[in-house]
Amino acid sequence: MKYDIVIVGGGLAGLAFACALKESRLKIALVEGRAPSRPEGWDARIYAISPANARFLADIGVWKHLDAGRMAPVRAMEVYGDGDSRLDFSAYQSGVPELAWILESSLMAQELWENVKRQGNVDILCPATPRELEFRADATLLHLEDGSSLSARLLVGADGRESWVRNRAGLAAHYSPYGEKGLVANFSTEKPHGGIAYQWFRDDGVLAYLPLPGNRISIVWSTPDAHADALAALPAEELCARVAAAGNHTLGQLELLTPAAAFALKLMRVPEPTAPRLALIGDAAHGIHPLSGHGINLGYRDAKTLAEIIAAAAPWQDIGDARLLARYRRARKEEVMLLQTTTDGLRRLFREDLPGLKPLRNLGLNLVNRLGPVKSALVRYALES
Repeated sequence: MKYDIVIVGGGLAGLAFACALKESRLKIALVEGRAPSRPEGWDARIYAISPANARFLADIGVWKHLDAGRMAPVRAMEVYGDGDSRLDFSAYQSGVPELAWILESSLMAQELWENVKRQGNVDILCPATPRELEFRADATLLHLEDGSSLSARLLVGADGRESWVRNRAGLAAHYSPYGEKGLVANFSTEKPHGGIAYQWFRDDGVLAYLPLPGNRISIVWSTPDAHADALAALPAEELCARVAAAGNHTLGQLELLTPAAAFALKLMRVPEPTAPRLALIGDAAHGIHPLSGHGINLGYRDAKTLAEIIAAAAPWQDIGDARLLARYRRARKEEVMLLQTTTDGLRRLFREDLPGLKPLRNLGLNLVNRLGPVKSALVRYALES
């Protein structure tokens, strides 16, 4: 079957990319192993969506369908160093309604999936498993396990950080394992969070409390492998006590809502996220430390940028041409590199135990908190990323 675009991977970035092309005349195929599903209760995998990406999701028709009762705005953020230091951000002081929105991954995935199903220009092949990839001068051929083949002018790899597409295309990915895992879980809280997100740089890693609707929070604790595994194995009552103590009992006693889970953290750089007739987006194109909460926002920006470049192409232009795809690569390179370098640098800064470094890094955090223009610049970037 012939298509203009074949998307491999039905994750958030791939689905958002398809939705962003809903007004185009392009014929699109989406290849995915299984449809997204919603867990019972609360999903422990949550994301902080920037206002810019909330607008993007609104523009492609998704935001208005999301269950507002499952989303929480971030009104302020408090960041604490591993000494007597603090950095505060406020939506009110920044002149915006919220700094970000916290919502479940599965909530977004399901609504994006439903949007794509309603699109007249998209064929969903699910369940389907890629078997072979063949690049020709005028098309990419994707052969599936069921024996069928798809031809496309452009193949988009949106199949995650262990991307089958990236590996089969021979595009290099350079990994730097952190020796850490991100422990995630949801809790109910004794005290209301007031829409405040908290983050602590600790000797054992970085702990974040992210507000959920009501007296609920989701946590991400980036910590060395052995510590993360030990925390995940704790009985619920003891885990609650540990997480509450690590957060200085800011929200009082905690009660576990979802089992804790831990996933390995590593920096991933992909020097060339494009090739003739191929583009990578989302986690297939980059990986960053979760301390900034911007991983999903990078993926949505990938989807938006690539969709805009393709939609703006003249009818006579080949959307799989390397020169056109180079525009996407250049457009995304600076932001991806900046966030990777910044998050990696912050993580290293607070993990190093060199003499005299601890007071210096905490002095720096306090200094930034007092410098209004610097704080404003950081907030502006976060809002528009």
